[in-house]
Amino acid sequence: MAAGSGGSGGSGGGPGPGPGGGGGPAGSGPGPGSGGGLCSGGELHPRTGRLVSLSACGRTARRQQPGQEFNHGLVLSREPLRDGRVFTVRIDRKVNSWSGSIEIGVTALDPSVLDFPSSATGLKGGSWVVSGCSVLRDGRSVLEEYGQDLDQLGEGDRVGVERTVAGELRLWVNGRDCGVAATGLPARVWAVVDLYGKCTQITVLHPEPGFSSSTPIPIPPLEPSAPYEDSALAEQGTSGDEDFASMELSEVVSNAILSAYNGGLLNVNLSSPPAGEGLGSSCAATSPILTSNDALLFHEKCGTLIKLSNNNKTAERRRPLDEFNNGVVMTNRPLRDNEMFEIRIDKLVDKWSGSIEIGVTTHNPNNLEYPATMTNLQSGTIMMSGCGILTNGKGTRREYCEFSLDELQEGDHIGLTRKSNSALHFFINGIDQGVATPLTPPVVYGVVDLYGMAVKVTIVHNNNHSDRLRRNNAILRALSPEGALRRAVPATQAEPERLLFHPNCGQKAAITHEGRTALRPHATDDFNHGVVLSSRALRDGEVFQVRIDKMVDKWAGSIEIGVTTHNPAYLQLPSTMTNLRSGTWMMTGNGVMHNGTTILDEYGHNLDRLKAGDTVGVVRREDGTLHFFVNGMTQGPAAWNVPPGVYAVVDLYGQAAQATIVDDVEVPPVPEPFPEGNNQVSPSSPSSAAGGSDLRFHQLHGSNAVITNGGRTALRHNCRSEFNDAIVISNRALRDGELFEIVIQKMVDRWSGSIEAGVTAIRPEDLEFPNTMTDIDYDTWMLSGTAIMQDGNTMRNNYGCDLDALGTGARIGMMRTAKGDLHYFINGQDQGAACSGLPPGKEVYAVVDLYGQCVQVSITNATGPMDNSLATSNSATEKSFPLHSPVAGVAHRFHSTCGKNVTLEEDGTRAVRAAGYAHGLVFSTKELKTEEVFEVKVEELDEKWAGSLRLGLTTLAPGEMGPGAVSGPGLPPSLPELRTKTTWMVSSCEVRRDGQLQRMNYGRNLERLGVGSRVGIRRGTDDTMHILVDGEDMGPAATGIAKNVWAVLDLYGPVRSVSIVSSTRLEEPECTQPPSPTSDTGSEGEEDDEGEQHGLGGQDQVAIIPTALEFLENHGKNILLSNGNRTATRVASYNQGIVVISQPLVPQLLVQVRIDFLNRQWTSSLILGVITCPPERLNFPASACALKRAAWLLRGHGVFHNGLKICEKFGPNLDTCPEGTILGLRIDSSGGLHLHVNGMDQGVAVPDVPQPCHALVDLYGQCEQVTIVNPEPGAANGKSAGTQGDMEKADMVDGIKESVCWGPLPAASPLKSCEYHALCSRFQELLLLPEDYFMPLPKRSLCYCESCRKLRGDEAHRRRGEPPREYALPFGWCRFNLRVNPRLEAGTLTKKWHMAYHGSNVAAVRRVLDRGELGAGTASILSCRPLKGDPGGGFEEPGENCAPSREEQPPPVLLSPSLQYAGAEILASKVQFRDPKSQRTHQAQVAFQVCVRPGSYTPGPPSAALREPPDPHFSPAELEWVTKEKGATLLYALLVRVE
Repeated sequence: MAAGSGGSGGSGGGPGPGPGGGGGPAGSGPGPGSGGGLCSGGELHPRTGRLVSLSACGRTARRQQPGQEFNHGLVLSREPLRDGRVFTVRIDRKVNSWSGSIEIGVTALDPSVLDFPSSATGLKGGSWVVSGCSVLRDGRSVLEEYGQDLDQLGEGDRVGVERTVAGELRLWVNGRDCGVAATGLPARVWAVVDLYGKCTQITVLHPEPGFSSSTPIPIPPLEPSAPYEDSALAEQGTSGDEDFASMELSEVVSNAILSAYNGGLLNVNLSSPPAGEGLGSSCAATSPILTSNDALLFHEKCGTLIKLSNNNKTAERRRPLDEFNNGVVMTNRPLRDNEMFEIRIDKLVDKWSGSIEIGVTTHNPNNLEYPATMTNLQSGTIMMSGCGILTNGKGTRREYCEFSLDELQEGDHIGLTRKSNSALHFFINGIDQGVATPLTPPVVYGVVDLYGMAVKVTIVHNNNHSDRLRRNNAILRALSPEGALRRAVPATQAEPERLLFHPNCGQKAAITHEGRTALRPHATDDFNHGVVLSSRALRDGEVFQVRIDKMVDKWAGSIEIGVTTHNPAYLQLPSTMTNLRSGTWMMTGNGVMHNGTTILDEYGHNLDRLKAGDTVGVVRREDGTLHFFVNGMTQGPAAWNVPPGVYAVVDLYGQAAQATIVDDVEVPPVPEPFPEGNNQVSPSSPSSAAGGSDLRFHQLHGSNAVITNGGRTALRHNCRSEFNDAIVISNRALRDGELFEIVIQKMVDRWSGSIEAGVTAIRPEDLEFPNTMTDIDYDTWMLSGTAIMQDGNTMRNNYGCDLDALGTGARIGMMRTAKGDLHYFINGQDQGAACSGLPPGKEVYAVVDLYGQCVQVSITNATGPMDNSLATSNSATEKSFPLHSPVAGVAHRFHSTCGKNVTLEEDGTRAVRAAGYAHGLVFSTKELKTEEVFEVKVEELDEKWAGSLRLGLTTLAPGEMGPGAVSGPGLPPSLPELRTKTTWMVSSCEVRRDGQLQRMNYGRNLERLGVGSRVGIRRGTDDTMHILVDGEDMGPAATGIAKNVWAVLDLYGPVRSVSIVSSTRLEEPECTQPPSPTSDTGSEGEEDDEGEQHGLGGQDQVAIIPTALEFLENHGKNILLSNGNRTATRVASYNQGIVVISQPLVPQLLVQVRIDFLNRQWTSSLILGVITCPPERLNFPASACALKRAAWLLRGHGVFHNGLKICEKFGPNLDTCPEGTILGLRIDSSGGLHLHVNGMDQGVAVPDVPQPCHALVDLYGQCEQVTIVNPEPGAANGKSAGTQGDMEKADMVDGIKESVCWGPLPAASPLKSCEYHALCSRFQELLLLPEDYFMPLPKRSLCYCESCRKLRGDEAHRRRGEPPREYALPFGWCRFNLRVNPRLEAGTLTKKWHMAYHGSNVAAVRRVLDRGELGAGTASILSCRPLKGDPGGGFEEPGENCAPSREEQPPPVLLSPSLQYAGAEILASKVQFRDPKSQRTHQAQVAFQVCVRPGSYTPGPPSAALREPPDPHFSPAELEWVTKEKGATLLYALLVRVE
């Protein structure tokens, strides 16, 4: 089960339905007997949003898939609301994945007939909904600032709605009335609750008397599912006005506690009564409340895009996806000395670069003309931006603190204070970052710039009830254990010697055994919120070690351990420690993370593999290095420059349910950094090689680069929104012969281009870092892709390596020799001299540009060439499939029986079509034997004909047609009509059987054959037909081929003559036969099968066939095994999903897995292959593509060896395999690796695979679950369970090469939708065309933008019609398919009509659609609409692109097979429009795609004068088609292009 998907449905809201369910004393309801009806009214209606499941007798609702979906969570009350009664729900569960939360209101729509929208804001027809702090009616805001912000409510909070007798809507939050939200409600309304965004589960509570009741309502105690702090308040009996009094008292107490604990860090004026005054209830009721002049709020005058709410405590930037600035807000008064101005980040968007900026200014907000951004202000302003300080818009401190504001997340806190000594300090999550500037003017205002990613913030007041509750309860719980009060009194009291867990722990964690043990009591219900910290800071060299006591096997992931600078007394604990973005170092899995970013990918033992009884530990050494221990063994240094005074952290995550601190354990002393003989050092770990230990990245770098890990790691932040400005340089010059080597640790697939590396003679202090290093025009030498560049100019291309082709785990090194030559090393192998003449007297620095796809690298500090054990052999790129080439022997011959237009020459080895374009059938003289190739070469082409060569296999013996060179009885004019016996053929890229289409998009298009091209056909041992083009096997074209078949060719269309270049295998000596992927010896006739069986019974006989294959326990960290280790499920992310079958592959044993589940949220899919290294102790990378040793993988269409592609196209595209597909691997007797799809052998993917080897599956991207299918021995014959003797169904055809053959893919996720398609769709909607004109979803539209058409693999041109005629696909346009009248479909939508385009204009679109064709026809395109006549009144305008109309004949229509011509501006005029979403202005064009009846048009040269040359693919003499015939065209689709 995926993390977070489990758990119960809630504890319910009390007793079940029954009489007397009212919430108050008798008589408080509207009338007698009302209580009985209220209980049923409190239940939820059984009809809900599509992701909602109900439980607890219909009182609890839960939104399914909360980590993947944020809407479709609507629920309504079963009965209409009764006047004066509050429909109340309790929030049971929230997640942090989304923004927004619960929405509640009423609707006049009956839930029994309601068509549920995706969210409550989509309800129309009389609906009032409270969302956040706004009230919406029918989806439109009617009240901006109302009541309490529902997005800020937490688990356990209660919210309700009431319709009063006066028809008013009132909102109730935790038993308090928020006032009138709306008026004029209908008499019958149902309550509506939207489990939106963060809110995933609610429970209906008993109805309560509302505003109309005069009796006060006691607040019921919270259920056990409520948070601990709220339960503590409930136990104290807080309710009504007493709540306010206790809150004021708690502020006084907790303020003193905070001052004692934090040394006055939070020393602010709470305006509470002095100690000893008025502690009675009467005094509490009259104690002064902060006025607007005292409370620190946002000033009402603010930036143009700012919206203030929450009593001016919350600021939000409007239109955050369209605008990134004009979001400045300031405080309403100057800051006092030592007063903390602190804000919380509530919302971020990931569209922009840059984020929040905060600081102070001397400008009075009443008199200030607000700038677009505060850094534009040139006076009186001090701002923190990123990790630096800007004074009056100019940088004064580039590296002020370690934490960058651009990396903070939602929920993080930022504060500042002006000390009494005029020093300005900034705070991040409560941690003082030190003095930003020593001299701050005495009168300054706080200022926040909601820039870039930052959208919404809230001022955090210490007297803010919700924020104070969390902090107060954390501290009160910290002080409640025995003797703990003594810690807060004397500040000089010595710390306890014994390490304990701090009582302030995660929501789902508990501390027992006097602080020695931490556990998650409900570990099977939740997988996170289990963070615990040590009670005091660690001393230098002190080891904090815990033992895992208990684990559960429900979740993925396990214990995480580390250190943090945060004091547990006031830390707001996150759900998991890796979410904390400041002052934190954690070991998770076998990696190390710093502030939520991975700094070491491969480090030490994998914590996810630990079992109960294992121990883990952490220690900070005096030199600031951090070391981790597993079972008492050091894992080496994990981080450097860790500050002193850090607290130990344990995250009881996933499987880890309980841990205990271990004392008095002999822990081995921490050794010095790794000895030279240690072969366990990961590529990202620093080595101790001499001469390289002091090499680091310089502290000066590009604006988007970040240096971590003690200067050893460099990364580009905001890697999905920024692709450059990330140059890093070495901290010192390189010595002659010294290698500077880095390893690529992280990449993204968003950009083109990748890492660039080289050297420069410019000192880091003198370098003004450009966008990319190739912009430097002096003293710089770089390798970019395969190009060597000097000073920005290309010196040479095709260098020995391609940096753009390197992946994660690849190592790149640069070295200058004593002669002044620059050498590059890839994975330790010298690629030769890249350039020479580097100035010998100048120092050169290594420089790396983290460009495009490359995101993170680390220094390996090697000197000289590295170990080549992981390097890829260059010879691997030469390996591919065994291509069949002609062998010596007797040549094949054509049979004397042939088409009537064919002449045979050169002893039957050459065939020539003497006339026409058809009647060109030729046959082989003999039957083809198994694996025998019949191959011909194209000798002559006649370009005036369209079509392609056709070839295949037939069971028709040529001798049955009669001797002679003329057509015998029944010999048809073309191969598709040869149906007297079973015939399989390939034409263009289509596969047919007996003329019936079996599959499309097979192999290379035979229409592309030229003079000299070779094309062959082969019948495989597994009864499959293969086509070979220029020696390359296109894979299986058809299956179930009969034993006795002849080769047949059709010299059709442009191919006029061919000659045979292959030989008869029967007459070849054994030594000249080409290698075969099977063990048969080429015997003929029935002996083929016997020989195969004999081979299996001989040395290839499998002695023991495993009966129960299973996956190995060592696997990727996101994998969860089940079903006896036969099922593997990826439970998180899109990678870390590698699994290996534990048993080695046995020759001739077919090992298969079934794809059980796909997640269309991701792209790409499963990767299949074999590895020959022992998998038991292998540390698997994030993706199988990063395996650089002894790995052969099948990915997409390609075959890869050690990360390099060795074959471009093989078999089906694995990325398009649907659920239920069975994929198999088999090693034949000669060591060839075969791929099987649904039991069908796709041929040899890799020859000569070393033994033993293990099958590997990478559950990558879309593929989330696979299951092992029982092994099938004897698959070498192709007679596995999935094979049939004579298959006829199209879906049984193997060797599928295009996604269309797998069936249509499900609709893409909205997160992955095409922006261009959406833009074109919005323009099409502006045309206001009737919906009935278009096809329904999902066949409505198809995008041909560059991204979409490359994703589908569309070819630029296709052929259609009889005879076939070529046309271009509408690349760059979006197609909207039109609905066709069924009466017209039989006669016109056959593939006998040609395809063309017609440029149009917006004004004519509706008329053309109404008319149904481009001419003056009367048939409507729609079957459901009445036929429309021509407009009356003489208003009819001539059709666009048409000659002037004549009464006696219809106007001519101009068409073209090329949209490049038909879509030219002179034929398809442009129109300007404003996009309703982005409000940007675009230009748009429209055109029609039409079917044209062959023979109804006249081809000719273009008549329009074009600015650009017409489409060069088509002959100028046939670029424009003109037709005057009525009914000659049929509208196929409306095309839209937007610029």
